Amino acid sequence: MGKIVKVILDDLPHHPLHKMWLELAEKLAKELGVELEVKKEDYVFAMEHGDTDDLGMTWLPQLFVQLEDGSVKLVMSQFPFDPATGKSDPERAYQEAKTRIGEIERDP
Repeated sequence: MGKIVKVILDDLPHHPLHKMWLELAEKLAKELGVELEVKKEDYVFAMEHGDTDDLGMTWLPQLFVQLEDGSVKLVMSQFPFDPATGKSDPERAYQEAKTRIGEIERDP
């Protein structure tokens, strides 16, 4: 069982969904009772710990958690959209992030 000690948002401040990513990260950190670290455009961090395409290139924003052993786990790399409306869905993002965090806590 992995104890989460930090939520990390590797952010892209001019991204159209920047505010939604930040609100999600803040909400999760508050609920978990842990620190929130916001990195700004740290592509090296994202390449080391996040999702990449077939050419090894990464994108931002991406959301992570850090465990007490120092390891970093990816929580989310793409903000979900409501298929009916095509608009970003903060509630779906929150549910998906909570599910992933639960998986990480059970099996780090």
